[in-house]
Amino acid sequence: MLNRCEFIGFMGADPDIRNTQDGKAVANMTIATSEKWKVRETGERKEKTEWVRCVAFEPLSNVFKQYVHKGSKVYVAGKMQTRKWTDKDGIERYTTEIIVNELVMLDSKKDDNQSSQHDQQKQNGYAPQSTPDLDDTIPFALFLPFIMSLAALGGVA
Repeated sequence: MLNRCEFIGFMGADPDIRNTQDGKAVANMTIATSEKWKVRETGERKEKTEWVRCVAFEPLSNVFKQYVHKGSKVYVAGKMQTRKWTDKDGIERYTTEIIVNELVMLDSKKDDNQSSQHDQQKQNGYAPQSTPDLDDTIPFALFLPFIMSLAALGGVA
């Protein structure tokens, strides 16, 4: 059995950091992932964004708190979990989220001009709502766990 999810996207807001009853930090966040395509018949460009709920526990929650903010481009991996609870009106509710156990920050190092432009956009509440085209460079480290898994299964010579 395998329960593993991987996403590359942009943080929709700063992580919401809370503490459990025993004082451990928990980060809750949403990540926007998008797909883009072109309609073959009309040439029209389309885009669809999905919002993924994520949660990270200590010590990873501390990394989110310190280094990841609204608009940050991230790679996250973990397992999917559905929780059930009863709200204050007695209605049963469900939520599906990714329990994050891997994080790679994908924001590229910016020069001073780009950095100040990003800071201005952040102050104005702007956050990118889509992922870049697939032509962007993805760090090799993202694929290392996958490659090692294949090697363990005998799929890589």
